[in-house]
Amino acid sequence: MRFPLALTLKIARHIIKHKAKRTPKFAMVLQLEPLHTCNLTCTGCGRIREYSTSLKDMVPLERCLAAAEECDAPMVSICGGEPLIYPKIEELVAGLREQGRIIYICTNAMFMRKKMRDYMASRYDADMEARLKELVSQELVTEKDAEVIRKADAAAREKVVIAPSRWMYWNVHVDGLEYTHDLIVEREGVFKECVAAMKMAKILGYQVATNTTVYKETDVQELEDMFKYLSWLGVDGHTISPGYDYDAAKKDMVKRLGRDPQAFFLTRDVTRQKFKKIEDWGKMFTIFGTPVYQEFHAGKRELTCTAWAIPTFNVRGWKAPCYLMTDGHYNGYQEMLTKVDWEKYGVVDGVARDPRCENCMVHCGYDPSGALGTNYQSGDNWKNFKYNFASKPKPHPAGQQVLAFNGQSIGKGHLAEAKAAVSKEFASTPKSVFQRNGHHDHTGSDAGADTAQRDALIAKINAPRS
Repeated sequence: MRFPLALTLKIARHIIKHKAKRTPKFAMVLQLEPLHTCNLTCTGCGRIREYSTSLKDMVPLERCLAAAEECDAPMVSICGGEPLIYPKIEELVAGLREQGRIIYICTNAMFMRKKMRDYMASRYDADMEARLKELVSQELVTEKDAEVIRKADAAAREKVVIAPSRWMYWNVHVDGLEYTHDLIVEREGVFKECVAAMKMAKILGYQVATNTTVYKETDVQELEDMFKYLSWLGVDGHTISPGYDYDAAKKDMVKRLGRDPQAFFLTRDVTRQKFKKIEDWGKMFTIFGTPVYQEFHAGKRELTCTAWAIPTFNVRGWKAPCYLMTDGHYNGYQEMLTKVDWEKYGVVDGVARDPRCENCMVHCGYDPSGALGTNYQSGDNWKNFKYNFASKPKPHPAGQQVLAFNGQSIGKGHLAEAKAAVSKEFASTPKSVFQRNGHHDHTGSDAGADTAQRDALIAKINAPRS
């Protein structure tokens, strides 16, 4: 099966229950944002721009858990911001599991290995020692960290941790191979850390998924190569969605990067060109999402937006009308369902009811439509059933041959030209260890966010030369 049986049955029961009760609108997935703080500044991300004045605010743990109970979605996607920065992330995951939720932790992976080391320290025994030796041999855990795990004190053993579970996925953000991904997240070394974290997670028995956003500049062949590589790594499944042109992200792109947003974000026609192989990818790889949604991406059918099925809760309340657009925040989920005029949004028969919806084909609006039977066509239910219950695609044999590390790892990172341009200037100047390393990230996963070096280098490379 592409999706574990227990999880599939839980979601199916939820849909059947509400269909039997004739509930007009109900939640399928809760997008829970306990904070908007992030250690990266990904190009195209609307969150850190839209909520720039509240980046230090956090939703109390009890309120997060209450929001999940309130909308009663079977699945919770913990996102943000970077959720692993949330001080109570372990307690949040534990609380959601006590409620019986399926959990996706949407992360940039920079803190994953630290959280998994905490888990190892809390469970250290003879069996864990064997895995620890394997991790050390693959340089996924240092000898120093291994000794810390082995000598864990009582506090480390009693700590609430994020342990492997069939009900939980690490959902790692990966937007391409090394050069592309590091460019989009605006920091070199991030792709390398993502791969290390995913490898470590699989050795420890975690379920791992990836989420990928596609932009106008995204190369389709690179996407396929990325899926081959991730499949070979043993990743359990993938979510892929076209990027949405956030107003805040577009303004930031012009002001900070001097880029034309029209060259970055997708129109509907371009989305369908980029996704024309999505159904083939669904056969080759474990692509999450219904085949109906895949047909929508491929341009074979239309769907009506069901944004109410994937509500967002964050520091300001229930965000409406959707994860992507903000016309207001509400105190309660039912209040939001009642007060929002849902007929004002989405695209119907090719016509956008709101101009902001015109080019949107994003999963948070349209993926639930395929599961809920919106725009139902004969055979859709069988199509969805067969897709999910079919055998899970095996790791792609060509994945090992993919040149995944095609950026910083081979000296061709996106800062390479800028570094070369300023190298003369610094050649005769005493350097700190940080400068001698030649990059602005360290391989450990506890790095903080700072784009100052990148911005300074880009300014240097763009400056008129005498």
